[in-house]
Amino acid sequence: MKIHSKATLLLFIVVLLLSACSASLKEEQSAAKDAVGEAFKMEPKATNNENGDIQFYLPFGFEVDKETPNNIILKNGSKTYILFYNPNEGPDSKVVYKATLKQNDYDYQETFSTKNKHFGYLLVNNNEDTLNELIVGIGGVKITTQAKTKSLSAEAAKMAEIIQSVKMR
Repeated sequence: MKIHSKATLLLFIVVLLLSACSASLKEEQSAAKDAVGEAFKMEPKATNNENGDIQFYLPFGFEVDKETPNNIILKNGSKTYILFYNPNEGPDSKVVYKATLKQNDYDYQETFSTKNKHFGYLLVNNNEDTLNELIVGIGGVKITTQAKTKSLSAEAAKMAEIIQSVKMR
């Protein structure tokens, strides 16, 4: 009986510690908001990639996988990102944001004014227990990916860094 009690207590402590270590969706959404807000306050990175319509910065490990009109598919290891741009919309436009909101009911929405007074936004939609659709945008440009809950803030920061660097031609 004594061994059974110790095993039960140990199991309870392990479950408690694991639940305390894993970030909740709300905590990660808040952290993503803070990460995007901080990224939007910084100076944009110098561009290191371009196509016929735009120039943009890609962090180490990212590469262009495919280009189509108004979309650039990016890869970082096994992760895929879609960089969408509307060359007719400026960085202060809300057209792409409003059109995106009409496509889905997002669980989390946050808007920002960037350092240059551009309109920025963060959208999160929880698709599964640990997988979320994550969108970061400024004006007529947005980037979308699927991210695990525990990495929402890190992904959002990288995506904001890319989005903020985009320059239309």
